[in-house]
Amino acid sequence: MRIAGDAALVVVDVQVGFEEVAYWGARNNPGADGNIAGLIDAWQATGRPVVFVRHDSPKPDSPLRVGQPGNDFKGYVEERRGKGSGPELLLTKSVNSAFHGTPDLAEWLDRTGVRQVVVAGIQTNMCAETTARLAGNLGYEVFFALDATYTFDLVGPWGWRLDADELARATAVSLHGGGFATVVRSAELIEAAG
Repeated sequence: MRIAGDAALVVVDVQVGFEEVAYWGARNNPGADGNIAGLIDAWQATGRPVVFVRHDSPKPDSPLRVGQPGNDFKGYVEERRGKGSGPELLLTKSVNSAFHGTPDLAEWLDRTGVRQVVVAGIQTNMCAETTARLAGNLGYEVFFALDATYTFDLVGPWGWRLDADELARATAVSLHGGGFATVVRSAELIEAAG
């Protein structure tokens, strides 16, 4: 795997509100936060671009709504913002994909010549996956750092229920098998970026 010198790390929705167990339920991958922090550190140390994405939920009961403490980035993300030597972008959105936020992510990536994108963050099967799919559709080479994401159990139609690990596996298979992204581990990305 070759990671370009200008590959952008897109850190999706790593916000305090996702710690509200009563709202979200059981999560998977307790090591995700450490892996996300490691990717940010590696990208900042090598001067690569980092995009910090924040979900500003319009839902009145969401822990991620503007003006609530849950809207803030988790502490380890907030303390890393502005610390890299490379370009950095703060992007806000109210839908799943970071490509439908403000400012325009595709325009920013294209203006800086970025053609390779690494996606990490929360939730694996929601905003992280949707961002990766759109990046693939837009022609970027996409790496999805599966172990630098996490998600929650979910109930679908007819009472079908998938636990968080099953949802993460489904995301990995859909993205990788469907050609949207190459699904990798964060350690592989850090080594390739070094």
